[in-house]
Amino acid sequence: MYSLAIASTDRSVVYHTRDHIEAPNWSHDGKYFLFNSKGKIYKLPVKGGTPELLDTGSQIKCNNDHGISPDGTQFAISDQTKDGKSRIYLLPIGGGTPRQITPLGPSYWHGWSPDGKTLAYCADRNGEFDIYTMPVEGGEETRLTTAPGLDDGPDYSPDGKYIYFNSNRTGMMQIWRMKPDGSEQEQITSDDYNNWFAHPSPNGQWIVFISFDKDVKGHPANQDVVLRLMSLSDRKIRVLAKLFGGQGTINVPSWSPNSQNVAFVSYQMVYP
Repeated sequence: MYSLAIASTDRSVVYHTRDHIEAPNWSHDGKYFLFNSKGKIYKLPVKGGTPELLDTGSQIKCNNDHGISPDGTQFAISDQTKDGKSRIYLLPIGGGTPRQITPLGPSYWHGWSPDGKTLAYCADRNGEFDIYTMPVEGGEETRLTTAPGLDDGPDYSPDGKYIYFNSNRTGMMQIWRMKPDGSEQEQITSDDYNNWFAHPSPNGQWIVFISFDKDVKGHPANQDVVLRLMSLSDRKIRVLAKLFGGQGTINVPSWSPNSQNVAFVSYQMVYP
């Protein structure tokens, strides 16, 4: 796991292991990361050290779609213990008994509204993957995208005015944004990469996202990928890092609270 300074693009190793780890979330107090490995969630100090297992109750098949509430008191997980289909659960930030939110699966958490009242997620309903929202208390889900193809990775801007997401509705996977009610859907990137998982910085100035080669389908693991940064003031894009990764590298929000660093996972092939 790395921490990368966006100003210099210098990266430093936070944690190295032969275990498969994915998707670091940076805590809002800047002190630790939460990540998943082998179906469990772990807590790791920002300065490194030994990961601590987080209690997720009977949910022991957590995937890499998880994140922290805006007030820092709750943690959302996507878990498929029940029947192999991912559903969203909430639990206290320090661990505890998860509360199921989405009755239907598969549902994959990706974003939390800044006011803490709404969850945004990707879900497969009747063979179509689209963006949905649901109140944190549970209830009826609201479908925001209806275009044919895959819509994924919703993440709110810090001012709550937009949801950023990725869609392949125009052929290549590109970054889009829309209003929180699903209106005014607008394409943000248009290039020869397949772009996934846009995460707005806490200060609202940038989005970071992962880019795959144009011939790569989906967001598989074990790929040569690029982390890129877009300035939202002029939409200019620059490369932050080239690495070996993909699935698990930066699926979920991973900005430092001061918007100066991003955390991500890179991999190496290990042979017996």
